Amino acid sequence: MLALRPNCEHCNKDLPYDATEAMICTYECTFCQHCVETILKNVCPNCGGGFTPRPIRPQEQLAKHPASDKRVWKPVNVVAHQQLLIHRSLMNND
Repeated sequence: MLALRPNCEHCNKDLPYDATEAMICTYECTFCQHCVETILKNVCPNCGGGFTPRPIRPQEQLAKHPASDKRVWKPVNVVAHQQLLIHRSLMNND
């Protein structure tokens, strides 16, 4: 079951359970849509995978399966991430 993490790992923006701008990768790394599009370029800095919109848990399910309150905040090293993007680009052009 998804943890529904409460914030963007990069900018620390609040992303409540029903946030439509919450994006996750296959390992549930959580970022806001703005960071995914403008900084990460749809590449997870942790696993290298892509992102998809995080589903919204129905309100009636929150009592039984509440969203996580554990914040994960580890801002991305933008220079290192740009190098990852360049490396991926070069690998895809071979």
